[in-house]
Amino acid sequence: MSYTLPSADSHYITLSQAKEMTARFRSNSTTVLKDDYATIDIIANSETFSIDAFQSFISNPDCKGIRIYSGMDTDLKVHSILVGVDVNGEDILPPVDDDEIKILEEGKRCPPYCPLTLL
Repeated sequence: MSYTLPSADSHYITLSQAKEMTARFRSNSTTVLKDDYATIDIIANSETFSIDAFQSFISNPDCKGIRIYSGMDTDLKVHSILVGVDVNGEDILPPVDDDEIKILEEGKRCPPYCPLTLL
C-alpha cells in the first residue's frame, strides 16, 4: 500500500470545533488517570514551540510533513515529540551520531506555561 500525505485542506477545523474539542479534553484528561496520578499534571493541555524549531524541519528538502508522537519523561509527564516525515510517510530520524537532523520535544507545557485565554 502506498503512503499519501494528507492534503493541506484536510487539516483545518473551525474555531468553534477547536474550542469544543480542547474544552472536552481539559474536562476529561484527568478522569482517564488513576487517582494517584490525576492531580500531578501528567497530561498537558498544550505545548508551545518556537517557529525557529519548525524551520529546522521545513528547511530539510526531504521533509514533507511532521509527525507528533506522545512521550513521557521520568516525572511521568506526557510530552509531544515531533519528527519530520518524508514523502513515503517514513520518519526522518538521525543516525546515532548525527546532530544535523533534529527531533523536537522541549515545548513549554501548559500547565504551568499557559496563555491568558485558552482555546
